[in-house]
Amino acid sequence: MHVVLDTNVLLSSTLWDGSVAQKLLFKFLKSDTAIFSSEAIISEYKKVLKRDFEYSDEEVLAIVGKLVLFLNFVNPSEKINVIKEDPDDNKVIECALASSSAYLITYDKHLLNLGSFRSIKIMTPEHALGLLGF
Repeated sequence: MHVVLDTNVLLSSTLWDGSVAQKLLFKFLKSDTAIFSSEAIISEYKKVLKRDFEYSDEEVLAIVGKLVLFLNFVNPSEKINVIKEDPDDNKVIECALASSSAYLITYDKHLLNLGSFRSIKIMTPEHALGLLGF
């Protein structure tokens, strides 16, 4: 199974011990699930770590160094413009398309409002835990 975790889910799963997002991440890591990301998503992740959590450059590098141990990276070639309210969210769908992911896991309301895009199901970590039988 291929999945994409958006920036907020990556933050929740890596910064908050015991969060639902972290529990889902651990379930994915213990299964044969391939977790995909892109440079655009990781760039946003790093920006948020610095801006909102005041991590130093060194701390950000250390955290991202742990992410790259389990993330598979794609370089999306298809550009889409589905999320008009927040065009920055389109990068997450582009990553899911490029990785042929079945699921996009997010807390973002713009993405969740879609419900799905093409064959990609879009859901919260809470919904994913129940649906995927973890």
